[in-house]
Amino acid sequence: MLRLIKRNYFLLISIFLIFYFGFNLVSGERGLFSYIEKKELLSNLKKEELTLTSQIEDVDHKNSLLSSDLDLDYIETLIRERFLFGKKDEIIYIIKKNDN
Repeated sequence: MLRLIKRNYFLLISIFLIFYFGFNLVSGERGLFSYIEKKELLSNLKKEELTLTSQIEDVDHKNSLLSSDLDLDYIETLIRERFLFGKKDEIIYIIKKNDN
């Protein structure tokens, strides 16, 4: 048995190294599975960044309507939506959404 191991020493070391590097190529912190997970995480973060950027732009636009040049139409819209105010002889209907 010892003679067989000595004769095939190079073959055994080669097989061990192939298995070792193959296993680390596929798994591990820098492996293929980790790369796929990180790539998916990156795409999710990019999508989230786009939604947050659009929300920030929307809030900045609304803020500019209220701060620099006062937009009276926007203020009227806010008062109607938040406080349910209307003009004289105007009927307001409240429609509730059912989740069922």
